Amino acid sequence: AGHAMRPVGVHESGLVWSGELHGEQGELKWPELPEWWNDWKAHWSAWEADPAVQLYSNYGIAVAYGLIGIAALIQLGRIHMRVPEYGWTTQKVFHLLNCLVCALRASIFPFRQQIETQFPPFVKLLLLDAPGLLFFTTYTLLVLFWAEIYHQARSMPTGALRPAFAGLNIAVYGVTAGLWALSTTSTDPSMQQLGYMLSDAFLAAVSLAAAAGFLLYGGRLFLMLQRFPIESRGRRKKLREVGLVTAICAGCFSLRAVMVALSAVDRQNLELDEMGHPLLNVLFYSLVEVLPTACVLFILRKLPPKRASGQGYTQIPQE
Repeated sequence: AGHAMRPVGVHESGLVWSGELHGEQGELKWPELPEWWNDWKAHWSAWEADPAVQLYSNYGIAVAYGLIGIAALIQLGRIHMRVPEYGWTTQKVFHLLNCLVCALRASIFPFRQQIETQFPPFVKLLLLDAPGLLFFTTYTLLVLFWAEIYHQARSMPTGALRPAFAGLNIAVYGVTAGLWALSTTSTDPSMQQLGYMLSDAFLAAVSLAAAAGFLLYGGRLFLMLQRFPIESRGRRKKLREVGLVTAICAGCFSLRAVMVALSAVDRQNLELDEMGHPLLNVLFYSLVEVLPTACVLFILRKLPPKRASGQGYTQIPQE
């Protein structure tokens, strides 16, 4: 006679099990998802497959970047008119790089379909990922600025900070270019897939490093300002400014790391920068670049003080 069958039951955890009584391991099955989830997923898939959604989502992203780029350019002009006698301060370079990132994104997204079908793979990766690397440079420049302020206030040497910033960015760009080459020039499909996964994993790690930099130096600067003995309106505003920018930038880079890492794990459903995932692209770029940039530009909108007679900006000494 056959083995006595174990009836199907539900474990305390909610997982469904079934199997045989005589020594065989039961089969583990996940519970069925609610009907509303399946309906929502079906609608999401239908929207993402719609050619009109794929086209106009790219136009929408381009318009958003264009508006932010114009705002950054206007702010750059206002700062230059305020202190024309001084050169390229960190504040000016920060706004210039924001403007450049937005200009590149706004120029690329309207031609997203042509880039997908008509450009070589290496050029495609360059056009889609280079603005993201420039975004990393833009906001790590802000970390560098805070680090210089903190080190100067603590009478610590600042001479190694800028070379470290430059070396870090050169390393990031170099490793990324090497992974692009591995992904696009190898004739072995498994090596190409490995290159794409390593590239995503590396960019996720870079984003986590940027988030850690904001938490480290933003947190240090915030605590230093909090302990400053003189209470003033300017101190409170600076505290709020540093706290908000730290939270926004650390959050957006952490979220970027998570989404890029998920893209590396599940390329079929969660791959970014694909024509077949327009809604995912809108969500990604809105949360990790568009909205954070708009918020930071608004928070840092205050112009530098006018130069008094015989005075100007004080250079941070390079010891």
